[in-house]
Amino acid sequence: MGSKWRKAKLALGLNLCVYVPRTLEESPPPSATDSTERLSNVALLSPGNWDTCSRPMTPTPSSHGLRLSRSSSKSSKQTCSICLTKMKQGGGQAIFTAECSHSFHFNCIASNVKHGNQVCPVCRAKWKEIPMQGPSLDPPPGRVAINPMGWPQNDALMTVVRRLPPPRRDLSRRHVVPLFQAPEPGIFNDDEALDHQPVFADRSSGYNDVTDSNSSKTIAIKTYPEVSAAPRSNSYDNFTVLIHLKAAATIARQNPSRNQATLPQLSLTPRAPVDLVTVLDISGSMAGTKLALLKRAMGFVIQNLGSNDRLSVIAFSSTARRLFPLRRMSDAGRQQALQAVNSLVANGGTNIAEGLRRGAKVMEERREKNPVASIILLSDGQDTYTVNGSGGNQPQPNYRSLLPLSIHSSDNSSFQIPVHAFGFGTDHDASSMHSISENSGGTFSFIETEAVIQDAFAQCIGGLLSVVVQELQVGVECMHPSLRLGSLKAGSYPSRVMVDGRSGVIDVGDLYADEERDFLVSVNVPAESSRNETSLLKVRCSYKDPLTKEMVTLESDEVRIERPEISGQEVVSIEVDRQRNRLQAAEAMALARTTAEQGDLAGAVSILENCRRVLSETVSAKSHDRLCLALDAELKEMQERMASRHVYEASGRAYILSGLSSHSWQRATARGDSTDGSSLVQSYQTPSMAEMLTRSQAMLLGSPSAQRLVQPLLSFGSQPKPR
Repeated sequence: MGSKWRKAKLALGLNLCVYVPRTLEESPPPSATDSTERLSNVALLSPGNWDTCSRPMTPTPSSHGLRLSRSSSKSSKQTCSICLTKMKQGGGQAIFTAECSHSFHFNCIASNVKHGNQVCPVCRAKWKEIPMQGPSLDPPPGRVAINPMGWPQNDALMTVVRRLPPPRRDLSRRHVVPLFQAPEPGIFNDDEALDHQPVFADRSSGYNDVTDSNSSKTIAIKTYPEVSAAPRSNSYDNFTVLIHLKAAATIARQNPSRNQATLPQLSLTPRAPVDLVTVLDISGSMAGTKLALLKRAMGFVIQNLGSNDRLSVIAFSSTARRLFPLRRMSDAGRQQALQAVNSLVANGGTNIAEGLRRGAKVMEERREKNPVASIILLSDGQDTYTVNGSGGNQPQPNYRSLLPLSIHSSDNSSFQIPVHAFGFGTDHDASSMHSISENSGGTFSFIETEAVIQDAFAQCIGGLLSVVVQELQVGVECMHPSLRLGSLKAGSYPSRVMVDGRSGVIDVGDLYADEERDFLVSVNVPAESSRNETSLLKVRCSYKDPLTKEMVTLESDEVRIERPEISGQEVVSIEVDRQRNRLQAAEAMALARTTAEQGDLAGAVSILENCRRVLSETVSAKSHDRLCLALDAELKEMQERMASRHVYEASGRAYILSGLSSHSWQRATARGDSTDGSSLVQSYQTPSMAEMLTRSQAMLLGSPSAQRLVQPLLSFGSQPKPR
């Protein structure tokens, strides 16, 4: 094993490390020699280690474990693995070196021990000599305190193993006991005050504050009638008009720092700051590799939030607890967030509803509000506390009960706080996660390969950090006195046609920079007796600028078609045809999913196959339109994931629901290999999403040749982990 690993490293010419973690219950405490070769969970969060650690290519923990290169412990001797700052002799800070040879700032490790941790945060070795700190000691001057803002410690989520005394020690009889936990406040109004900076870019990513008075956040409106000319004597019952909207992007001046010369520079624009709450599953099934990868992904999120963005983390298993209130991601805030996330330990059941209640409580009771607010939910299991599984004579599960009322509006006309849900692995409840996101106005992503969780998070926050339009409402008004609206095809966006049929409204909400939306409107077009043209519609958009808070209204030109006495061959607009294909594919996906849930997989496959055949005959398909090609590839993938009941249960359902979420909201989601830049399923990815995704991949091992060499080593000796 060791020989194979050394050969792979020599072949790659890289100093790689692979981490396949074990839970504390799975293995005895490592020896001092062993412990120096193990990678800590903190190291996964440390930006300095992202370039030297390879991405785990398999979600299954190894039964034998993989050793690290001894050189990988060098950074842990130079950096305190708790506060992630440099340790230097004579720097005015006491340094504690444990019996397992790992070193920390004395003040950091003493605070950690004070809250019940008596094992090494790096290698989990149990210490005989415990660093203690008197209550009168203050943090050394000149550095950030471990708890500078009075954050409640997340002791309920940190565990210690109580062992029986020798000679009756039995690993199977270990049990986990919760440590002392500081009570949470009754009202979550302890959010950190906003900085109220008008416009900014992220300093931590090497950008200076910018103010661009010339930047104009607006919306471009284009309309496309089904045909540009129709015979004067003809009438149409369902004449289609496409409304195309695109949010403009602003340009920010960049000033990359020296130490980031090798990373792709994220083009952060002047933008509205974000309040983000992450609701993370730390149930027992998350133990091992899953939790390690989640911590690394959260480390990426924390490092890429700006100093005006605020973050709060909720962790849930059988119960839920807020690790810390909404805090700005300043240097001190990042250190605290990294420390809190690193302390997470997997244990217990899966109570999604309680986690969401805590997350909603943070949003609802905050004293101040950033312009943009969102919740990210990640779970790898099924809620076992609120939703009863369907089957037999039991009614259909009420997934809506998982969502607090404060997250979604009762009349479904507008959304309060969108929840972007991420289903992790093959055992999560895709139906419940999709329902949560759908009812809140968020998206559902399927993280099939656990190692891409960071990429999935990166794509999501790439959008959240680029919101340029809020509370967007699209109004449609008929211009010709005889016209009436037939339908508004807006996917999952709430829409309504007024009683008189002369006007309609679509509630769109937020748009990211460069994001596009397409809606199809059908009208009846009367015959004309003598006019050379017919006025159909006018589109009006109203929205709020998230920075200035001003309401803006824009109007399009009137949509007209020519009415010649005799018309030649009618050529259908490729723009209209493209969106018809998207809606038709989405309808086929929904119908196939319903058919599959009824047990008829062959019928579901047939539905998808028929849709592919119909799409192949369309105008856009014959012109090799990229969206049409992507839809065909996606439908084919869904067919393959319905090959058997086992395959459908493991990945087919989640893949289809994530695709439906993407097409109904016209927003990028992660599913299968959709975060891969070569994938065709990239129809809705904005430049800011793509740049954040590139940044994530640059911090991980991205070389295909390297992955091919490392894959056999990661697979060696692996076996499924029992749930």
